[in-house]
Amino acid sequence: MVKQKTQKLAISAIFAAIIAVISFLPLKTAGLEITLSMVPIAVGAICFGSSVGLLLGTVFGAVSFLQCVIGFSPFGAALLSINPWLTFLVCVPTRMLAGFLCGVIFKAVRRLNEKVAYVTASLAAPLMNTVLFMGTLVAFFYNTKLIQDFAKTLNAANPFMFILLFVGFNGLVELLVGFLLAVPCSIAVNKAAKSLQK
Repeated sequence: MVKQKTQKLAISAIFAAIIAVISFLPLKTAGLEITLSMVPIAVGAICFGSSVGLLLGTVFGAVSFLQCVIGFSPFGAALLSINPWLTFLVCVPTRMLAGFLCGVIFKAVRRLNEKVAYVTASLAAPLMNTVLFMGTLVAFFYNTKLIQDFAKTLNAANPFMFILLFVGFNGLVELLVGFLLAVPCSIAVNKAAKSLQK
């Protein structure tokens, strides 16, 4: 039991470090900016439970908020200048909840079918991150000049259209790439963790 807890703590720390690093290294191709931070969160939540998913989601959220504070994210910095507290709520609790729910979903679906559980949870992680982030962004900031200017540029007639157009193709690519990486990584990490416990 002690060995398992130590292993869980060590792997969680490694995943947290990976999240901190890759959050500052988005992939930029063909005008797209893709973050893979939800991949280690999904893997951690799937392999070690919702508590690890919550912890890793907290790390991602904290790093995301830090990027707003230091100006690494111009969009986040603009939100921060409007309302720091609401920016914190957009960045941190959303990622915490996405990580936590990924673990909950995996555990629930695993009772029915383990292979389906890997697929469902791996897909749910980036999807929930996007839905929760955009949902709170619209709830807190939609009526601000910043978001209204974006909405006009995108020709978005309502909040729902704004979310679809704002996320757009970039969000779909991020969802697909994250999903395709999380499934095999989760299976591999689970197998490695089980072999270490023997």
